[in-house]
Amino acid sequence: MTCTAFLSRLVDSLSAAREAAEQIISQLKGQVPDLTCLFLSHHHVEHLDEIVRLLVETLGSRVTIGCTGETIIGAGEEIENGPALSVWSAVLPEADLRPFRVTFEETPDGLVCTGIPEIDDDLKAKATSLLLFGEPFTCDARVIIDLFENELPNVPIVGGMASGGSGPGQNRLVFAITESEHAADTVVEQGAVGVLLCGGPRLRTVVSQGCKPIGKPFVVTKAEKNLVFELGGQPPLAQLQLFFNDLTSTDQALVRKGLHLGIAMSEYRDQFGMGDFLISNVIGVDPDKGVIAIGNRVRVGQTVQFHVRDAETADAELKHLLERERDRQSVSPQGILIFSCNGRGTRLFPEPNHDAEALQSIIGAIPAAGFFAQGELGPVGGKNYIHGYTASVALFD
Repeated sequence: MTCTAFLSRLVDSLSAAREAAEQIISQLKGQVPDLTCLFLSHHHVEHLDEIVRLLVETLGSRVTIGCTGETIIGAGEEIENGPALSVWSAVLPEADLRPFRVTFEETPDGLVCTGIPEIDDDLKAKATSLLLFGEPFTCDARVIIDLFENELPNVPIVGGMASGGSGPGQNRLVFAITESEHAADTVVEQGAVGVLLCGGPRLRTVVSQGCKPIGKPFVVTKAEKNLVFELGGQPPLAQLQLFFNDLTSTDQALVRKGLHLGIAMSEYRDQFGMGDFLISNVIGVDPDKGVIAIGNRVRVGQTVQFHVRDAETADAELKHLLERERDRQSVSPQGILIFSCNGRGTRLFPEPNHDAEALQSIIGAIPAAGFFAQGELGPVGGKNYIHGYTASVALFD
């Protein structure tokens, strides 16, 4: 596998695309990429059609996908303000790429999703990973995740939801396929775009949720869908109140700032710690009944624990997970894609470029690109989820 990446901060959109393309071509030394990912700030949206056409014609990549982002990642930097365009291209020997575009439609019977590729026996045997980018106002990522979970349960899904737009029609997705000498370039305003990777290089994932547990674990004793009515026989807020006064003043402030509920990924443990939970945001409360609503489904019998999020914990967890992944492998990855939450960056950490710099310092100066998403995709405990406040990293060997 050969991978290259380049981040341009030029203001002129076509100049930025041309600069990136020239650098990618130079680094590839005559090789034609199979897959190109493009992430760009909203400064370049007006010229996105031209940018995609230029990249497709210049690089000749078989598949080009990507999206707009509020913050663009590349070259160890996270560009939170100003124009930025990040291009990542990879030559994937022996890889079969299956690109697809998903649309959603409201019907009397509910939300209908079309465009998911047919999953035949051959695809089930060969599929290794899936890259997916969605438009947050017109795409229900959970529907796509569930569909693939039924057909390809062991295939990791990584990516994120486009960001930077405040409503439908403001974000953009990129979906371009090159077949022989015919190129079809498309800028998409809704739904989702993705590519299934079959065979070829291995993809590993690191998903850092950046939370720490508080209090003690509880067993869910009454719940429906994403509503939690009882933990250990008592309303969740009543259980929280029992240990709230014993927390440090710092943790009490973090609870007031934003509370989370972690769902244990394995119930066959006596003790739980950082990284053992799927973190779900508490998105609603009924203070009279003590009931909470969370961002994921939960069922009776699961073990859960309240969590809080802060910069120190997020920093420690990401570095720990990256170091663990580095130390367990005998070879370094050839390329990296990273999808961090809009709530990270300088909104969470005291210094800029936190996640991008952590990757470079621990994994190495590997060609990397990505963006800050309005929902990040990645597996936890062997299952795929859409997250918040998370850094989801794809490592290509």
